[in-house]
Amino acid sequence: MKLRHDAVKLIESICDRYKDEPTPLMLVLSDIQKEYGYIPLEVQEIVSAKLGMPVSEIYGVVTFYSFFSLTPKGKYVVGVCLGTACYVKGGQNVLDKFSTLLGIKSGETTEDGLFTLDSLRCIGACGIAPAVSINGKVFSKVTVDEVARIIETYRKEASL
Repeated sequence: MKLRHDAVKLIESICDRYKDEPTPLMLVLSDIQKEYGYIPLEVQEIVSAKLGMPVSEIYGVVTFYSFFSLTPKGKYVVGVCLGTACYVKGGQNVLDKFSTLLGIKSGETTEDGLFTLDSLRCIGACGIAPAVSINGKVFSKVTVDEVARIIETYRKEASL
């Protein structure tokens, strides 16, 4: 994939923004992730050239931290908590229902680009387990029976 000239310039400007930082990589990658939603290899190569570090090191960081992605995420990122409290209260069943209804596994994105499904470690919402997060909005005490309605709500929102 060949990046557009304006995209390359934006990525370079993000790198330049942190040129005086002693360890700029996480800041640069975070800003790129916010801007584009993912960090493909082509972008990592630009960052490598600007920061003077090997692509392998950048790739290692991108793949180590779960909040970075090598592939585009859906418009709605559905995160189902599988921390201990959520798991015990049925979090896995909720994840399985999302997976069945969306036709994707955890870590995948629907073909229409609308939903990405992720399983999360503890999100700190143990008192409202099982918890589901969609683009930062947290749903509490989610049951398997509520999953279809949640999905439909977001499908309707996307069609507006």
